[in-house]
Amino acid sequence: MIDTEAVEAIRQELITWRYKGLPVALDGCTVAHAAERGLNLFEDGFLGPMLVLDDDALTHNLTTMAKWCADRGMQLAPHAKTTMAPQLWARQIEAGAYGLTAANTAQLRVYRAFGVSRVIFANELVDSAGLRWVDEERSADPRFEFVCFVDSVEVVAQMEASLRQVGAAPVDVLVEVGRTAGRAGARSVAEATAVARAAAASPLLRLVGVGGYEGVLVNDPSPHSISVVNEFLHRMRELTIALHREGLFETDEILLTAGGSCFFDQVAEVFGGPWPGMSVTTVLRSGCYVTHDDGFYRWMSPFSRGEAANGSLRPALKLWARVTSMPEPGLALLTAGKRDLSFDAWPPEPQLVRGVDGEIRELTDCAIRAVNDQHAFLTLPAGHGLAVGDWVMLGLSYPCTAFDKWQLIPVVRGETVVDFVRTYF
Repeated sequence: MIDTEAVEAIRQELITWRYKGLPVALDGCTVAHAAERGLNLFEDGFLGPMLVLDDDALTHNLTTMAKWCADRGMQLAPHAKTTMAPQLWARQIEAGAYGLTAANTAQLRVYRAFGVSRVIFANELVDSAGLRWVDEERSADPRFEFVCFVDSVEVVAQMEASLRQVGAAPVDVLVEVGRTAGRAGARSVAEATAVARAAAASPLLRLVGVGGYEGVLVNDPSPHSISVVNEFLHRMRELTIALHREGLFETDEILLTAGGSCFFDQVAEVFGGPWPGMSVTTVLRSGCYVTHDDGFYRWMSPFSRGEAANGSLRPALKLWARVTSMPEPGLALLTAGKRDLSFDAWPPEPQLVRGVDGEIRELTDCAIRAVNDQHAFLTLPAGHGLAVGDWVMLGLSYPCTAFDKWQLIPVVRGETVVDFVRTYF
């Protein structure tokens, strides 16, 4: 499902000045050689700020989510745009992932460069250039399974016109269900049914299931939000049954997919019931579970809402930054800003300080009050004990906008670097 040789070849890339934060002494080393050296993150020349991945947390999250899905009979096609890191994709697939999810053709090209052979394209694809390339990939690799969304009769017509223009083979599609004021997707069962009929009637499309995304409907885990999500998911389920009764699906195994990183428990509950007279593969598309976070997903994840019996997820992303200025009482400036860390969902969370003497202690009663391009403003209580030159560890919220700022990320156990993860944004 992924080309392991291509993934392993990443380790033969040479480290150069292009990869920020790494020791100058690593210039010219391969990634593999650098990983084998067992460097200390603070004693061997790393140039802050530095985003790191905790290896133990990664392993825990991968195995925890895989077990959670298996226990409920759910498949998982992680939205791999979260990391754009083939080494992490390989670990997700090794843990049992059904495939990967993509949102656009730029991402899909990276997936295919590493031989990913099953992709849910959780978006509409209507342009002839993109469809021509997908067709070429399918012709070159018969193992490549591709399915995308359609959410209107107009999209069906545009796909048909584009496919006819390039002479492509039929494409598998899912009717996308949406909600008023939401994102893409047919707004009603009647609209979705009309889309399904148009797709089923097309000689260039093959209707194979139903898709949707509940994560954009609400922004908190309140009972009201849960009810909104449940109503949406039940509508997806009822539509799937109705389309099956009408004989519109062109496959014996119907694909039903939803589920971001906030409400996958509700997806499993609603989709997990019996499907009389139908064979349905239910697929979650959660992506952020692999690193979790210290903010939004810590608050929203089902593992924070009563799933602790299955083992809670652990934040794997941390950013270390140095204190370079303390210009006034109660304020420290850190060498990390918008170019280095995620800040668009929740602010970074100060957690630990490592003094110049190597002692590590917790940071309490402090906060990041603002983030500039290259600076974070850390407010401090009296008697904080922080000094210029200290390292501060920040927990991050929302991993999607942290990974895209780093091309090569150290993987650590404690303070020891054990590997590096390459990203392709």
